[in-house]
Amino acid sequence: MLDISQELSRWFDEGREFAVATVVAVSGSAPRGPGAALAVDSEGTALGSVSGGCVEGAVYDLCRQALQDGRSVVERFGYSDEDAFAVGLTCGGIIDILITPITAHTPARKIVGSALAAAADGEPAALARIVRGPADLLGQTLLVRADGAHEGSCPPGHTALEATAAAQAHALLQAGRTGTVELSEDGSLCPGGITLLVEAHVPPPRMIVFGAIDFAASLVRVGKFLGYHVTVCDARPVFATRARFPEADEVVVDWPHRYLRGTETDTRTALCVLTHDAKFDIPLLQQALRMPVAYVGAMGSRRTHADRARRLREAGLGERELARLRSPIGLDLGARTSEETALSIAAEIIAARHGATGVPLTGTQTPIHRAPAQPVAVDAA
Repeated sequence: MLDISQELSRWFDEGREFAVATVVAVSGSAPRGPGAALAVDSEGTALGSVSGGCVEGAVYDLCRQALQDGRSVVERFGYSDEDAFAVGLTCGGIIDILITPITAHTPARKIVGSALAAAADGEPAALARIVRGPADLLGQTLLVRADGAHEGSCPPGHTALEATAAAQAHALLQAGRTGTVELSEDGSLCPGGITLLVEAHVPPPRMIVFGAIDFAASLVRVGKFLGYHVTVCDARPVFATRARFPEADEVVVDWPHRYLRGTETDTRTALCVLTHDAKFDIPLLQQALRMPVAYVGAMGSRRTHADRARRLREAGLGERELARLRSPIGLDLGARTSEETALSIAAEIIAARHGATGVPLTGTQTPIHRAPAQPVAVDAA
């Protein structure tokens, strides 16, 4: 539910009662992954989505029912061979959806409210809920903060389970991932009948566009559309202006390599080098290719790339570091305009993020919706 935290937090502050349907598990091809949510308040107002339209009507009715009887339920939706237009996922997948009423009588209401407020304020937070297990544990909820501290608790006698659940939620939060973890009542990571759903909310990933050129303006718009926090950086104050990039979150006048050295990046950051000038590109790429970021792309012809690679080798970069460079930047879409070029760059960033090929789906046998990476187990201690 944290993916719709802005509006849900407002509902919570207004004292509204509502039910939230959250995707818990996905099998096969499905339009949305774990953590996707649809909420319905007592007046029938709905927001969010769990399936892109396939089962929204049925889930809406289940939310209204949950508000009436006050009980949480897990429902499974799958493909109907007999009638592709029946309630089900016509794309062939199966999804499990948890429907939870959030009312004045909900035991975890306060924790849910704190999680929604944190996410709405842009704070890193993870909401962990037991969605399968013994009756006394179902619905147990923890809010885990960036420093590992957590609010909420499991019933007496489940101290080890609580510690493990908090540790796993913190690990997923640090990775910026939403997913499920299988646990046992004794707190071990061996599957033992308990499923923990962890919804992680982290600030949006960064896209830093170096080079205040016309192509950058189009890339800023696409980056914002994809949910990135977009920064434009250029050493030339006459070009790096708010008037030229009104949709950017930040416009910075600085030498690209100096700005990159001093700004925050992480493993989700995309660096797009559009400066197309060796005096900017080389010192910038020397740093960028040694940083643990998600994507480094540089604009230029194949001849420019060959010269750039030669200069970078002379500057001391090895072949493994050079292999990270996407240059010429973007996928082969035949792009001509700045908008088409921005689309080709964004498409390559998306493909890199998911480990996809970028080739047409027609004629391929690869899954359309790839399974998310599994969380890395950590010790509760």
